[in-house]
Amino acid sequence: MKTVSVNGRDYHWPKAPLVVICCDGSEPDYMEVAMKAGLMPNLKRIIAKGENLRGHSAIPSFTNPNNLSIVTGRPPAVHGICGNYLIDPATGQETMMNDPKWLRAPTIFEAFQKAGARVAVVTAKDKLRLLLGKGLVFDGTAVSFSSEKADKATLKDNGIENPCALVGMAVPDVYSAELSEFVFAAGVKLLASMRPDLMYLSTTDYVQHKYAPGSDGANRFYAMMDRYLGELDSGGATIVIVADHGMKDKHLADGAPDVIYLQDLLDARFGKGTTKVILPITDPYVVHHGALGSFATVYAYGPAISDVMTWIAHQPGIDVVLNKTDGCARFELPEDRMGDIIVISGGPTGSKVIGTSRDKHDLSGLNEPLRSHGGLTEQEIPVISNRKLKNLPAQLRNFDAFAIGCNNIVES
Repeated sequence: MKTVSVNGRDYHWPKAPLVVICCDGSEPDYMEVAMKAGLMPNLKRIIAKGENLRGHSAIPSFTNPNNLSIVTGRPPAVHGICGNYLIDPATGQETMMNDPKWLRAPTIFEAFQKAGARVAVVTAKDKLRLLLGKGLVFDGTAVSFSSEKADKATLKDNGIENPCALVGMAVPDVYSAELSEFVFAAGVKLLASMRPDLMYLSTTDYVQHKYAPGSDGANRFYAMMDRYLGELDSGGATIVIVADHGMKDKHLADGAPDVIYLQDLLDARFGKGTTKVILPITDPYVVHHGALGSFATVYAYGPAISDVMTWIAHQPGIDVVLNKTDGCARFELPEDRMGDIIVISGGPTGSKVIGTSRDKHDLSGLNEPLRSHGGLTEQEIPVISNRKLKNLPAQLRNFDAFAIGCNNIVES
């Protein structure tokens, strides 16, 4: 049996095309409720012959850290991507974490392509494309592109020209369910035309930020997803479905966001300029979440770290306050890319999110009550396979997805 080793894990060569789907923000209730409503008959059939399990995401339960965990098979301490946003340790400047230079570990795709595999990677937002495709050689055996920039794809940079023609869709709006539908539709077409050994489909959580499980908007999305799952399954693929994180209501009874503006509070207590709150959820697409999530890291520039920690821990709605060493050990994070303090919010109902300063968050785009993620309450994710599985670890993680599809299939 041919085996590929990457980041200290061995992966057996899949006997059928392996399609791993990261359904962004898809807490388990979304699919469970849609199935009970009769809207996901293909998923119900897939589960009947496969598995419907639960696992955990990496922390922080944000998009970039978890997508890169899934495609490297390892937590952020290994691959280095600990958020969407950070303070660059080399320059001290706040910056996005989208550049491949931040990735410290090879992807499963790079390792498999070097071993002779055909690889396809399709993601909704372009912020992930360069990271997911790092190390791929576009020589006819790999494609990697985003829905968002599908019209800009080239053979040189993406391994494919004109994905829109292949899919039969124009480039969707970045704030739409169609951005994810393009991913699924591309997966179906690539499975038939390219027959990749490994394929990764990563959607956007625009719908999950807007709509709770069982709502009309959510149900429309999952009914759409189900049609493509049926086509991927009938195309002979081994399918493993996970999520990068869950999604929870983060608002008060009146619909207003339930926010702790931590920078404002720290400024009032310790003085302006003595601390810095970084929100790793921050990315270019803040309309649907206003850069409000349940995980933050804090830098202290004068006050004793222990004093700042003690004070933060006494604020209502704060669940976890740890120093850098303890927090990185617990959550498997890279110490050199985190602040002095790690803070996770939630509170009794899990609804608390963390902001910096009130005037730094534009919430005008929140047309529905806030739903967001980042904390422990958004860590549970589905792990679904269209094949029976064996010899699974006691605690499944979303970054076990490729290992499950390669190593744990019960052969019929």
